Amino acid sequence: MEIYEGKLNVNEILTRWYNELKNRNCGAFINFVGIVRAENNISALSFDIYEPLLKNWLDNWQEKAAKIDAFIKFAHSRGDVSVHESSFVCAIISPKRKTALTLINDFVEDFKANAPIWKYDVIDGKRIYAKDRSSAINGAGILK
Repeated sequence: MEIYEGKLNVNEILTRWYNELKNRNCGAFINFVGIVRAENNISALSFDIYEPLLKNWLDNWQEKAAKIDAFIKFAHSRGDVSVHESSFVCAIISPKRKTALTLINDFVEDFKANAPIWKYDVIDGKRIYAKDRSSAINGAGILK
């Protein structure tokens, strides 16, 4: 798990991961890069991360991946990331292409729904919680 302040240097991250992994005899290195879109008058997105929860979430995914002979690389931004810059990079490494393609889809979809990362729109220099694009985290909330 790699956490960076601000935008990600996608070229550096993917090149480094590729160089670390290319000799492991895996046939697939499938990646996903999230790019901040220009919409709704935002100038950036801003992210808060609670690392212990994120580590637990990612550890669970690493266990799932290991059961099918794959593993996951993951990087995300904390703080502001301007429009047209990247905030999220992940990769699945596996001996088999189909395994990696299936796993990257499932991982990214679960990330969007369940990873403990809070997203804010930055509009006119103000952080506004992106509630309409957020979902509750299982087990989180006010105790009764």
